[in-house]
Formats: sequence, structure tokens, C-alpha cells
Amino acid sequence: MRKPYVILIGSASGIGKSTIASELAKILGIKHLLETDFIREIVRGIIGPEYAPALHKSSFDAYVTIRDKDRYKGDPTSLISAGFEEHASFVIPAIEKVIQRAVADFDDIVIEGVHLVPGLINTEQFKNDASLYFFVLTADEEIHKERFVKRAMKIKRGGKHLEYFKENRTINDVLVQQATEHDVSVINNLEIDNTVKRMLTEIREICNTVILNNSVEEISSVMETILDHGGKMEDISYFLRGFREPVRRKVDIADPVEVERFLNSLANNPERKSDLERLYELSDNMHSHKLCAPDDESLKFIIEELDEKGFVVKKDND
Repeated sequence: MRKPYVILIGSASGIGKSTIASELAKILGIKHLLETDFIREIVRGIIGPEYAPALHKSSFDAYVTIRDKDRYKGDPTSLISAGFEEHASFVIPAIEKVIQRAVADFDDIVIEGVHLVPGLINTEQFKNDASLYFFVLTADEEIHKERFVKRAMKIKRGGKHLEYFKENRTINDVLVQQATEHDVSVINNLEIDNTVKRMLTEIREICNTVILNNSVEEISSVMETILDHGGKMEDISYFLRGFREPVRRKVDIADPVEVERFLNSLANNPERKSDLERLYELSDNMHSHKLCAPDDESLKFIIEELDEKGFVVKKDND
């Protein structure tokens, strides 16, 4: 019997977490979808502003309640971060109680909100009793700003709310940094379909190991095929001449932004590209990869397209 799903989706305001959470819950058939803002309102009813002034502000302006502001003089980013983390710390114990109840009742649940801060929320306590997946969504600054403005206007929070984009951007950076430090998946939310597919790839863990034969120049074509179907590449094993066992590297390639950055680094750094070409040459361009996808059909399409491009090495019994 499988464990109940607990799926946490954090991000700053305007990144798109509510839309993603709703779509993901629908695909997985999860009926319990909760925003941390609702949990915050309940906590506000229990703890008054005189005891928790940061709680009674928004995540992006809680810093105005910090008592020792002089400590952050000349460092507004740290001040905003301190206010945000103090604000979130009042909500997190209640979030953990909600998760405990869902797990005890064997209910799948998706929780989304800015208060899901990696490192502050204790996910280890649920590891044995739930299939817990934690994602932090991000976007580059221009995309974030555009979405932030649209969201503010849609929910009729223009004016003063729109003045706080800088603070929300700082919160985005805090969440991404915390996620990186605590091994939480960071996903660039470029567009809904691809983001949901990437999350499903992690949740469903539908994978297959495939041997490929491609050159360094053909890496972009390989990655394009994998990413187009919301897939990711884990593990690379190089079959080097003169070695009995392949040389294995642990990788997690799923982010189009990171892939583009990697390809640009090869194009702009001849020495790095030359080193990789030597490794490929020693392995006769042969390497195996663990490929994962959001569903069986997508994985099948990935392998078929790689095969059509001439990259898949057939096993003797295939």
C-alpha cells in the first residue's frame, strides 16, 4: 500500500504557484488543495498583533515590525529576509499540524504558499509515513514582474501592493537559496504545462536506463528531445576504454534554463568544451543515462525520438 502524497509548492507572490498547484492536484486526483494564506488567517485569530506583529503583516512587508532594524542598516535585503522568515515562522507549526492530520487520515494533500520555507518546515518528521515532495518555483525577474502585476490587478490589489515587487523578489531569492541549501527541487516556471510535467516526473519516478551514442555537438539535440516531453536525465555512465567499470556521474538535468546556461558555457569556454570532448572520445561517444518522464507515454516518446535521431544504442537482445 502506497503512502499518502504530501506535495508542497512554495514561491514568492506572482510566480504562479496557485495555478500550478491546482493543475497538479487535478491530474493526480488529489481533492485536498490548501493555500497557506488560509492557515495564516486562522493563526492570526489565535495570536494577536501585540504578540506577533510580523504575523499580522504580509510576507513582503513584515520587516517593518522588526525591532532591531539598526542591525540591518545598509542591508535592506537582509532586513526583508528577516521579516519574511519571522512572518513565516508563526504559520509553519500550523502547516505541520495540517500535514500530520492528512497523513494520519491517509489523505493526499497539496499545500501551496509563500510560507513553505525550506529549512524552516520540518519535513523529516513525515518521511516514513508520507510520500513527500517539496518544490520551490521561480522565474527570471522580468517574467516575475509581469506576472506579479497581472496577479495584483486580477485580485484587485493594485496601488500599494504593486510597490512591493522588490520585496517579493527578495523573498523569491531567499526561497531559492534555502531550497538549494536543503536539497529541495527548484523549478523555473516558464510555462504551466512544462512545469507540471517536470513535477510529475519527480513524483511518479517513471524511468528507464538507455545507452546513447552522441557527440558533444549533439548534446543540445539530446536535451531538446528530453525536455520537450517534460523529462529529465539522471546519472551518466561513460564506458572508457581500458576500464572494466564505467565512470559514473550523478546529474539531475531537467531545467531548460540550466541546460541553456550549460550549452552557452560550452560555446563560450573552449577549454571546458575540449575537456568534455576528450572524455567523449575516450568513451567512443558511448554513455548510458537514466531517463525519467511524467508518464509512460512521454518516456516512450523520448526514447523513440532519440532513436529516430540515431542516438539510441540497441542491446543485443533488442
